[in-house]
Amino acid sequence: MIKKNNTSWGGVAKWYDSLLKMDGTYQKDVILPNLLKLMGVRKGEKVLDIACGQGFFARALADKGADVTGVDISPELIKFAKEKAGGNEKYFVASADNFFKEMVRTNFVNDEKLNGQGFDKAIIVLAIQNIENLNGTLAEAARALKVGGKLFLVLNHPIFRNPKKTSWGYDAVGKIQYRRVDEYLSESKSEIDMTPGTGNESKKKNTISFHRPLQLYFNALVENSFLLGRLEELVSNKKSETGPRQKAEDKARKEIPLFMIIEAIKQ
Repeated sequence: MIKKNNTSWGGVAKWYDSLLKMDGTYQKDVILPNLLKLMGVRKGEKVLDIACGQGFFARALADKGADVTGVDISPELIKFAKEKAGGNEKYFVASADNFFKEMVRTNFVNDEKLNGQGFDKAIIVLAIQNIENLNGTLAEAARALKVGGKLFLVLNHPIFRNPKKTSWGYDAVGKIQYRRVDEYLSESKSEIDMTPGTGNESKKKNTISFHRPLQLYFNALVENSFLLGRLEELVSNKKSETGPRQKAEDKARKEIPLFMIIEAIKQ
């Protein structure tokens, strides 16, 4: 079981690394191409990957010519990231709400490396909902970015993907696949079982997810010196097998987004 207030994914590092090696993941087929398009990374840009995990997105940005720095609270995930790293990446172990202070204190980054300005762009991909200290994390991101720099938040759509409060349903009369939303505006904290079907409780691995409504994210960004740029909603690329619900399921996938990308600009 996950310890109280421990939101590190170190306990599921091997599982997560194995997942991202697979074909057909949302990370690879949906999020990555849309994120790259929105970011428009240029060669030589200094990009920060906050809560970078095992470096999947950091490596993709480095392949586009960016100079990428990744940070994550999990030493286990950073170990995987370093093992896979190319020449344009470096990684640092620290919490999302304190990483830049630690980088500066240890001289991992300095004004010379950042040209006296800060990072050009930063990303937090599918991680902000696993981080308890939202304001602290956004404040650190703002410290790390140069004025005019951009932060890209990628998150599970908080309206339609609230853990244990949303679910798929099917109206057999109308032949409609729909998304049921039982709660949205209330903040909540949930333990997520990453090993469903495991009978042995001692071998179960859990992570923590924090649900927040959109207004909380937007207000927190504004309070931490960001202007809102763009918002994009991403749908599933999957298709159902032939069957009586195929048409309804495929239509629902195109209409109900799974993820969103928020672009915020440092003032």
